[in-house]
Amino acid sequence: MSDKKVILIGYSGHGYVVAETALENSMIFMGYADKKKLIQNPFNLKYLGFENDDDFVGWSTNASFILGIGDNSIRDKIANLVESKNKTLQTVIHNSAAISKTAVIENGTFVGKMVVVNSFACIGKNVILNTGCIIEHECIISNSVHVAPGAVLTGNVHVGARTFIGANSVVKQGIVIGSDVIIGAGSVIINDIPNGKKVVGNPARII
Repeated sequence: MSDKKVILIGYSGHGYVVAETALENSMIFMGYADKKKLIQNPFNLKYLGFENDDDFVGWSTNASFILGIGDNSIRDKIANLVESKNKTLQTVIHNSAAISKTAVIENGTFVGKMVVVNSFACIGKNVILNTGCIIEHECIISNSVHVAPGAVLTGNVHVGARTFIGANSVVKQGIVIGSDVIIGAGSVIINDIPNGKKVVGNPARII
């Protein structure tokens, strides 16, 4: 990745974590895209404009893109925009992550510090695997999911698109979680969850 020039979309909060990891991976920043030039700029990145503007300069460069957006729905829309411009989304993986050689991780995904991805897991596009989460064997994570810090998905869990799994949650083996689900922090999931539901608790209940 040392010769890859990149543009960061979304430069606050989660974007700081992504930017720091990208720099540790020797990615070369051409700048960042956001709605406006930001006062806080901890990595001294150049402001390139807003990606939704017609005159956004990033589309005319030879750079690829990385996603610094934590919100699943927004990240999904921005990823679709990048792909519509025939641009590449880079995967960013922290060097402390432990990833099985048999696992598959698709473009645009961020894998944070101390994450574990075990045998034959399949991680979709534009996913966030946040600090210290564990994705066990044969799990299937669909596009634009966010697995928050410390969450544990035991074997053969299926997660639908744009679902959020809260910090320190535990998902029982073989569970199927639908799309656009929100799972509260510390929840214990022992039953399948339909699309679009919000669940909390131990054991988790729909609210």
